[in-house]
Amino acid sequence: MEHASPHSLPWGGAGESPCQPRAPGLEEADKEAGAAATAAPEACVSMAPGSRALCRLNEFQAEATDASHPSSFLPKPCRVLVLLNPRGGTGRALHLFRNRVQPMLEEAGVSFTLRLTERRNHARELVQDENLSSWDALVVMSGDGLMHEVVNGLMERPDWETAIQKPLCSLPAGSGNALAASVNHYAGNEQVTNEDLLTNCTQLLCRRGLSPMNLLSLHTASGRRLFSVLSLGWGFVADVDVESEKYRCLGKIRFTLGTFLRLAALRTYHGTLAYLPVGAPSSEMSAGPPPGQDQPGPVDSLLVPLGQPVPQNWTVVPHHEFVLVLVLLHSHLGSEMYAAPMARGAAGVMHLFYLRAGVPRATLLRLFLAMEKGKHLDLDCPNLVYVPVVAFRLEPQDPRGVLTVDGEQLASEAVQGQVHPGGFQLVSGCSELKPGLEPKPLPCSEDSASSEGP
Repeated sequence: MEHASPHSLPWGGAGESPCQPRAPGLEEADKEAGAAATAAPEACVSMAPGSRALCRLNEFQAEATDASHPSSFLPKPCRVLVLLNPRGGTGRALHLFRNRVQPMLEEAGVSFTLRLTERRNHARELVQDENLSSWDALVVMSGDGLMHEVVNGLMERPDWETAIQKPLCSLPAGSGNALAASVNHYAGNEQVTNEDLLTNCTQLLCRRGLSPMNLLSLHTASGRRLFSVLSLGWGFVADVDVESEKYRCLGKIRFTLGTFLRLAALRTYHGTLAYLPVGAPSSEMSAGPPPGQDQPGPVDSLLVPLGQPVPQNWTVVPHHEFVLVLVLLHSHLGSEMYAAPMARGAAGVMHLFYLRAGVPRATLLRLFLAMEKGKHLDLDCPNLVYVPVVAFRLEPQDPRGVLTVDGEQLASEAVQGQVHPGGFQLVSGCSELKPGLEPKPLPCSEDSASSEGP
C-alpha cells in the first residue's frame, strides 16, 4: 500500500465531525462532508485530488521530516551489534546472514558482533543491560516483532532518553517485514521480497544513512505502557496475524492463507473509536495529568486518562460495528502489503484506517488483493475510511477479537496512543555523499506532538 496517487480517498464517514470546528484548512472539506451526509447518510466523504483536506495532509508531510532524506550518518568505519532470531520466518535467518549480509558488511568496513536470540523477549532483556556505548548501531535481523522487543527494551532503561537514540537497523528475515519494506520504499527502490529485500536493506546499512522515525506511545486500560514502531491492529487484520502464526513455516504466504480462512468465517467487532486528526485546533484538556507521567518515556500531552471522555477537539466515530481498525505509522503492513500509499515517513503522522461492518466478502477479498500494489483505495469501497491522525483511542466492547502491536498480541482492552516525531533513529535510504560535504547533525527529538497542525 503505497505511492501517493491522486485518486479520491474516503475521508471520514457520515456524521463524523469533531465536537469543535476544524482548522480553517479543513473548512471546505467539512462543508462537503455535511452536504454528503445530508444527501446520503451512509456514504463516505470522498477526498478529491484538489480538496483542501488532501492538500493539508500533503503540506504537513512536505514540511515534516521525510524518511527518504537522511539527516545524519553512521561513522566510518562503524561497529554494530547484530541481534538475530534464528527461528524467524522460515528459519533461514542465520544462513542468510552468513551468506548474504556478512560479505556485504565486510566489504563496506562495517564490523559486527552477532548474538542469537533464544526465546521471546530475549532481545528486550539484552538491550536493557547492554553497554550501548560499545556500538554505533543495533541491527535487528528478524521480523517486526524483534524490533518491537528492542525498542521497548530501550525505553525501559533508566537512560531511555539517550538509549532510544541509538541508531537501529531492520534487516528482514521474518514473515511480515513491514518496517524493512517501508524503508526500502522510502529509499526509492521497487517493491521486492525475500532475499532481494534483505539485500536492499543491507545496502542501506552499508551506506550508513539515518533518519528520525515516528514512535507511537500506547496506554492500555490495565495500566500498561508500551511503544510501537509500526502498527496497531484490531479485528480482521489482527485475527489474521495471530491465527496464521501456526503456519509460520510458510513465510509470508501464511498471511494469505490466514486471510482466506478468516474470510470464510467473517465476523464483525463492536467498539468505540475516536481520534485527533492532523490539523485539528487545540482545546483545553480535561482535568487530570496526561497518562504515563510516572513511567519511562515522553509525556503524552494530547491524551487524557482512559477513564475520562476524549477532549472536545477529537472526532468520535458514530459507528460501533467494525470489520477492522488499523493504525499504521509507515507505508507497508507487510513486504507485499502496501497499505498506506500516501505515507512518506513524515514526522508526526499516523494513518488510521477502519472498515465498517456490512462489507461483502467478495469486496474484502478484492481489497486484500489490490493492497499488494497499493491500489485498494482505487476501489472506492464505501465502508473503508482513511484519516491521517496524531492520536487515537479504541475501546473494544466485544470479547471476540484481539489487539496486535507490531504483530505482537495484546489483550483486547481499551487502548489509546499518541505519535512522537523523531522518537528514534533508523538506517534509511540515502544518496552517496558528495566530496567535501559534511553530514548534517540529527535534529533533537520532540517529547510530544502539538495538537495543532503546521
